[in-house]
Amino acid sequence: MPFIDKIDPATTLSLTSLIPLDDGQVNSRTLVQRDDMSMTLFSVATDEEIGGHTAEGDALVNILSGEAEVTIRKKAHRVPAGQSILIPAGARHSLYALEGFQMLLIVVKPQAEN
Repeated sequence: MPFIDKIDPATTLSLTSLIPLDDGQVNSRTLVQRDDMSMTLFSVATDEEIGGHTAEGDALVNILSGEAEVTIRKKAHRVPAGQSILIPAGARHSLYALEGFQMLLIVVKPQAEN
């Protein structure tokens, strides 16, 4: 059984083709959802935002197209296509689309103790 079962294995693909970039919308598509890790594709239309929130794990934001303003602990960072930024666990953050963007978000969470 594959761990990433939402895309075909051993097939070359463009992740941007898996998530539409629609005017006025924020879209998401989960690729993996586990207790200790998640991988999700997002698209955020120009001038739209994923509002302030926190995550219990480290979040690696990989911008695939467009340009985002990622605010971490009240400090804004411009992140264009082809660039990534790491958001530490527990840090309040938000994402704003300077230009409509698509991203792959990978969140690694602490493993539950037995």
